[in-house]
Amino acid sequence: MDPNRQQPADSFVSPALVQSAAGGDRSAQREIYERTCDLVFRLLVRMVGRQEGEDLTQQVYVQAFTKLEQFQGTAKFETWLYRIARNEALQHLRRQRVRKTVPIEIEPTTRSEPTIEQKEIAERLQAALRQLDPELSTIISLKEDGGLSYKEIAEAAGIPEGTVGSRLNRARRELAKLLKAEDR
Repeated sequence: MDPNRQQPADSFVSPALVQSAAGGDRSAQREIYERTCDLVFRLLVRMVGRQEGEDLTQQVYVQAFTKLEQFQGTAKFETWLYRIARNEALQHLRRQRVRKTVPIEIEPTTRSEPTIEQKEIAERLQAALRQLDPELSTIISLKEDGGLSYKEIAEAAGIPEGTVGSRLNRARRELAKLLKAEDR
């Protein structure tokens, strides 16, 4: 990792924090975990479900902290971490031979209880998301939950940047089709 490389302003984890964690600083590792665990967990829950997501989240961090010296710093740390999480989830799905996803819990933007209509919309969306291919669900999660750019998603998913846009569009079309079919 190049310590002189400037980290993007929107990154949660600085190069200095990664260096400290790679050197064995437990407080730095804890800080990385605290800054990124919610996003990693949401990605995993969307791909494999809540219970497996909890277990896999721990595996992701064990693997990440074991491989920290391999982080080159050419992308945001979060992108590298999402790639580890995605790979763990896909390996889990292959082992289980399960090709359905379970969506994240819908978090209201306010502290008030969601209305019945909001709950119904969330349930419909969750049902449609469960029917998507895990690769498409991953792309949506990285874009919508993680707020990653196309370039960052490409790095995390291990696909060309141009493919990100086409898969995101495909995922959105399939979701729309599933939601329309439910309305009939």
